[in-house]
Amino acid sequence: MSSTACQEPVQHSGVLRFYSAVFYAGSSFVITVVNKTVLTSFRFPSYMCLGIGQMVATLVVLYAAKMSKTVQFQDFDRSIPLKIFPLPLLYVGNHITGLASTKKLSLPMFTVLRKFTILMTMVLEVYILRKTFPKSLVYSVVAIVLGAMVAASSDLAFDVEAYSFILLNDAFTAASGVYTKQKLGTEGLGKYGVLFYNALIIVIPTLLASAVTGDLHKAITFEDWLEGTFIFCFLMSCFMGFVLMYSIVLCSYYNSALTTTVVGAIKNVAVAYIGIFVGGDYLFSWTNFLGLSICMSGGLMYSYLIFNHKSSGSNAEGAQELKIQQGSALQTK
Repeated sequence: MSSTACQEPVQHSGVLRFYSAVFYAGSSFVITVVNKTVLTSFRFPSYMCLGIGQMVATLVVLYAAKMSKTVQFQDFDRSIPLKIFPLPLLYVGNHITGLASTKKLSLPMFTVLRKFTILMTMVLEVYILRKTFPKSLVYSVVAIVLGAMVAASSDLAFDVEAYSFILLNDAFTAASGVYTKQKLGTEGLGKYGVLFYNALIIVIPTLLASAVTGDLHKAITFEDWLEGTFIFCFLMSCFMGFVLMYSIVLCSYYNSALTTTVVGAIKNVAVAYIGIFVGGDYLFSWTNFLGLSICMSGGLMYSYLIFNHKSSGSNAEGAQELKIQQGSALQTK
């Protein structure tokens, strides 16, 4: 294969890599606002039923797209559960431990401990996807985690149960991201198959769980179902759940599980910065602000290294990283 043939897809994928990351960050921000409106402003009583609505929206949109020949993915057969495994289990584990840790931890400690997802993702990519990383990229990840630790250093309240839940949540999130990247190369599945069958397999068990725990009854008897504003926000949340899942898969497809995790971290820090000036519920401290700045610097450094190394053809480190990424892509196909 000639060098010219190799360069064209690299430049093209560079654009897709950047915009898929921006798409994920934007989708994550929008669904945060919409979910907060549904769960906090309207006091909708069930996180689980809202998640079920998002799964149903994913199934409806993708099934309609498949029927209209807009997208293509494998029809369901006995091989699908094996192909998609263990993504459904990781999704459920991520959901349960995430809710538990959110309730038990203060926001500062929740923020710092969630950043360990980035380190776990990097480790799993090394062992599962056989990737290697240049030192500069490792330093930027360390800076993100260090910044989060500094930001939360004024709120060191140790709780064994809470710490266990949040670290399990980190592990589930990291494993889900890495295995999603791996499953995207599975024959017959692709981006849309991974989304559709993951939602299809877990929606019924989640519905049964909501019925057993009483969440389903609380959701059905919710008093604002006839209010137009709530219905609009609820449906918007369901649709944005699909958009978010699609943006995560898209970002992982064009980039990596690690990049997707870092983009999420940058988005969270950006939201914290905005909270300093808007909202009025941010308690300013120089320690917290310094930590946020270190965290953001590490994230921006990571972004620069990832999205600009391809344009510098004389950079040997960038060329080596590119070969590693191409080799991983070939292994997953």
